[in-house]
Amino acid sequence: MTEAATQSPTLVEPSFEPLQGMRSLRVLARLLDYPTQELQDACGELIEILNAERRLGAALKSSLMEWCQRLQEGDLLELQAEYVAMFDKGRATSLLLFEHVHGESRDRGQAMVDLMAEYSAAGFELDARELPDHLPVFLEYLSMCDEAEIGRWLGEIRHILALLTARLEERGADHALVPLSLLALIGAEGEVEEHRPQVKKEAPDNTPEALDAVWEEEAVRFSATSDEDCALQSAEGRRLAERKNAVHSDPVKIMPSAWSASPPSTVADR
Repeated sequence: MTEAATQSPTLVEPSFEPLQGMRSLRVLARLLDYPTQELQDACGELIEILNAERRLGAALKSSLMEWCQRLQEGDLLELQAEYVAMFDKGRATSLLLFEHVHGESRDRGQAMVDLMAEYSAAGFELDARELPDHLPVFLEYLSMCDEAEIGRWLGEIRHILALLTARLEERGADHALVPLSLLALIGAEGEVEEHRPQVKKEAPDNTPEALDAVWEEEAVRFSATSDEDCALQSAEGRRLAERKNAVHSDPVKIMPSAWSASPPSTVADR
């Protein structure tokens, strides 16, 4: 097995190798990347890695592997057009984590500085092509961490992941399988359900009219009042950025590797 399937084109190679057991996080990162020929060529290896992941249930793994197959066999231009429509128009399905809690406030910049400091302390360096809170980049970082750290981080962003899953599912996107899988790693996939009623009521934000309205609104939001609104909006984001100073009374852990939603007889031995 080569590392080509899980090598990100946007990251400088870290100074240490990821834990074998969490290589699936790098696969999930790749599945959220803009589709390329390289991604299609690597789908066979991605399927192998997913198949070996024992922390995910059989049904979820099967759905992920079927998605990989569709990516491999799909028309590349169509896949790319679908990706742009899903992630480059509107913010509801943004893959930028801090955008969901900070919006465009100044606090988002500080949160990204703090996250970059964590990356650097772990020997994880970015090039200039992606922001540090881009979910695929964040998953690359997590793939280098131990299970306790992975569990803590996924626990901190579980509300974002649940909302993102519900929105992507509402749009019929295979990409919903990634945040759903991350929630499943901490046994929190059931939290998606509480967001479904809200999502069903949301007006589409990726239409030409909606995009024009957003740009017009942002053009006049440089007042003290809007700063106050942003500060309120980003209160939860500050908690996220400062999580290391918080006391967690109920630590979140990665599901044990022997766990599966299917009967034990269907789980391959290590």
